[in-house]
Amino acid sequence: MTSGLRRFAQRRPVDRRERCEMCARPIESEHSHVVNVESRAILCACRPCYLLFTHDGAGKHRAIPSRHVHVPDLVGGRAWWESAGIPVRMAFVFTNSELGAPVAFYPSPAGATECLLALESWTQLLADNPAVTDLAPDVEALLLNLSDDQCEGFLVPIDACYRLVGLVRLHWKGFDGGTEAWQAIDRFFTELRAHG
Repeated sequence: MTSGLRRFAQRRPVDRRERCEMCARPIESEHSHVVNVESRAILCACRPCYLLFTHDGAGKHRAIPSRHVHVPDLVGGRAWWESAGIPVRMAFVFTNSELGAPVAFYPSPAGATECLLALESWTQLLADNPAVTDLAPDVEALLLNLSDDQCEGFLVPIDACYRLVGLVRLHWKGFDGGTEAWQAIDRFFTELRAHG
């Protein structure tokens, strides 16, 4: 009897590798993602599962592409920002196919916070910036970063926006965020500029 109990008491090695959230196959730390367009959940995916959702008609999941486009000075960006009334210097907009409309969010210590979007000014912003007019619904976003002298835009995969949200949640301290938070945010935007 003790030999049977000993078998249960022995520690088994824990497999801590990241896994595909579609099929449970182990995946590398650098991997693809898919988004559930109904719940807005972003799922880690192995390459075969990712490829299943790269075409139209793939159901409620969409593969998140890797395209990056940087627009250093977004034409009309500051005017759009003022019309949107965003209280921080960063926001992202994507088309939510479930709603059939663009939605805007900004990162906050509480997560992604939705803000009202003036549709006319959004349409004008896209028309004035041809490099970002063809955002893929649900999976790509226009991420805006406002500074004293310009409004830069990034056409990015939607998971990049949620990575920024995670950085803010993880590092934000007090009312102004603190040095650590702003260093992490600045590193994030430096990496995006280098990417596209």
